[in-house]
Amino acid sequence: MNLHDFYYELPQELIAQDPLEDRSASRLLTLDRESGRTEHHIFREIIDILNPGDCLVVNNTRVIPARLVGIREGTGAKVEVLLLKRREENVWETLVKPGKKARPGTKILFGDGLLTGEVLEVVEDGNRKIRFYYEGIFEEILDRLGQMPLPPYITHQLKDRNRYQTVYAKHDGSAAAPTAGLHFTPELLQMIREKGIRIAHVTLHVGLGTFRPVKAENIMDHHMHSEFYMVEEEQARLINQTKAQGGRVIAVGTTSCRTLESASGTEGILKAGSGWTDIFIYPGYEFRLVDCLITNFHLPESTLMMLVSALAGRDKIMAAYAEAVKERYRFFSFGDAMFIK
Repeated sequence: MNLHDFYYELPQELIAQDPLEDRSASRLLTLDRESGRTEHHIFREIIDILNPGDCLVVNNTRVIPARLVGIREGTGAKVEVLLLKRREENVWETLVKPGKKARPGTKILFGDGLLTGEVLEVVEDGNRKIRFYYEGIFEEILDRLGQMPLPPYITHQLKDRNRYQTVYAKHDGSAAAPTAGLHFTPELLQMIREKGIRIAHVTLHVGLGTFRPVKAENIMDHHMHSEFYMVEEEQARLINQTKAQGGRVIAVGTTSCRTLESASGTEGILKAGSGWTDIFIYPGYEFRLVDCLITNFHLPESTLMMLVSALAGRDKIMAAYAEAVKERYRFFSFGDAMFIK
């Protein structure tokens, strides 16, 4: 299976640069994965598409202001550091730009020395392990000095950093938002509950591995980076109960989908626990637990395009994307949504 099989043409002006004022006012394209039939809705109308007894599974990770801009000690050269994974209490795996001169021993100053980072070693993919030195509470300093790590295709300044968080975000740790969840409001979630639809929470801290471009021409040569996930006992019980009673398990976002598929056995039973997953889902994959998926529109030739193609079939996905382009849907993180049922 070749990388180019997942390419499509996208006009630049369809890349959403700003979130809508009303989260639930995004458009929603529904795709029936059996027939390939599509319909067009407003996102809040999802209440009419969900059935009593269904279970929405959301990812309650919280994006940290992981982008730090500092200067290299001695030269004053500007350095950008993106926090990817916490390895120890004050040691993080990071992406450093420019990385060439960020050798072990290099010191980087942030906020006039309020925070200092020392490069310890170069690891996989040229990432750097950095130890941070500071006085006080790291999270408070990060909140003060850090910026939201918006994807490079978003060039506008984000006025309210909460708009790159879901309304149910709880556990700090992501370098990117689980964007399918950005469309939900507290009011819409309440209406969903009142209709008899369960809402379960899992956690997957989104790294940048999911978004890294696939460079291998044969997609099976691509290696995913690992991300930390957590499934609580009570939530696993709720999801398994839904399945046993004939309800649909609906993953909100590819991160929830990857968590559910990573934490379930071949018999389709979700297991509580935590761990690291590097699951790569592409056409031919047999889904164990997920019945439906709410997701945004993804970058051409991305692993996320491969995941949705695994669920709905590549030809149906490519046809639906062509229709979304024709109908002028908004794409990517702040864009519109799709419901694959």
